[in-house]
Amino acid sequence: MIGLAWRSLRNRWSTAILAVLAIAMSVALILTVDKIRRDARASFTQTVSGTDLIVGARSGAIQLLLYSVFRIGNATNNISWESVEDIQQRESIDWLVPISLGDSHAGYRVLGTSLDYFVHYQYANGQSLSLAEGELFDDVFDAVVGSEIATQLNYQVGQSIVVAHGTGKVALVEHDDQPFRVSGILEPTGTPVDRAIHVSLEGIEAMHVDWRSGAKVKGEGTAPDAIRSMDLQPKAVTALLVGLKTRSTVFREQRAINQYREEPLLAIIPGVALQELWSLVGVAEKALMIVSVCVVVAGFVNLMSVLLAGLNERRREMAILRSTGARPFHIFLLLCIESMVLTILGILAGLVLHYLLTSVGAVFMQRNFGLSISLNLPDRRDLGILVAIAIAGVLTGLLPAMQAYRKSLADGLSHRL
Repeated sequence: MIGLAWRSLRNRWSTAILAVLAIAMSVALILTVDKIRRDARASFTQTVSGTDLIVGARSGAIQLLLYSVFRIGNATNNISWESVEDIQQRESIDWLVPISLGDSHAGYRVLGTSLDYFVHYQYANGQSLSLAEGELFDDVFDAVVGSEIATQLNYQVGQSIVVAHGTGKVALVEHDDQPFRVSGILEPTGTPVDRAIHVSLEGIEAMHVDWRSGAKVKGEGTAPDAIRSMDLQPKAVTALLVGLKTRSTVFREQRAINQYREEPLLAIIPGVALQELWSLVGVAEKALMIVSVCVVVAGFVNLMSVLLAGLNERRREMAILRSTGARPFHIFLLLCIESMVLTILGILAGLVLHYLLTSVGAVFMQRNFGLSISLNLPDRRDLGILVAIAIAGVLTGLLPAMQAYRKSLADGLSHRL
């Protein structure tokens, strides 16, 4: 029966291909949307680990999380260095890592920080950052680059790079009189760290020695050697990553920082802010899944229409099968097998298309958001979706099969023989 069904489909290859393509596109869409959604969530969650509080200028919790950790968007204001020192002296604070943003290189963000960043920043359930080659910044004009930057721009340790003012992809003003030297390259992390250039806070200040009110002063710039001898303590930073001695004090410290009187600050708990982000994008996720399910339904409606439309054209074929000894059940089974074959072919083609779409989506997510999307074999959830689609495909063939079953031999012969 399977061979007979296959030969029958080969004789109607044009309509069969259309049915397979419809199922393939629906399978690829629902698997790809679900895959990117789950991996993006996992990548977001694993980007920062072991940080109890993130502190920034008062804005919104999601905005602070996005620009301080994921390098998405920009800060509305900075935190004065006096406030940083004041917060660091609180008894419950175990460690504090300041970060400064606002410059870029070839579209990648430049992050100014201290060496404590490489000690306390963790990702993926407690993994620390490590160097693939070179060393951490020691000089004012040293830079440690992420793995993606080193790969995409083919940078090596010892190479000079020029940082641009601002975070746009097109550099309007460059700090070409104070080039940095690549001192180290980090191991891949699958997080936005791979897309960042890390310099010291003093390096950020050094770049802006000859700047006033956000613009470069005309005339000759200060020589790098002269800059090294200056007091380069930062006047302000963008955000703070904070670790507490005991996590039981997290809400008390959060409240104290939010009520800080010297300047308006906002302290967020990363996990809570992520939940707010998920609740915000949850509506869009549900909408995408509903659209995906609708496409799957449309694919099976197309499959049913192909099988039903072919019944009238195949009445002579059914009559000949009946006249050669085929029973009504065999006709019923033939239609069910055809539906199953088309569904399986659609699933296989859909898997190929799914991996193509996921690979494109993975590159897009990595380049634009620093998020890692894996290309793995189907997991239990994917297999569950595929089994459900396969069952739906067989059930779709029941109506055409029942109609073929009911057509009598006399009906087929009287119309076609």
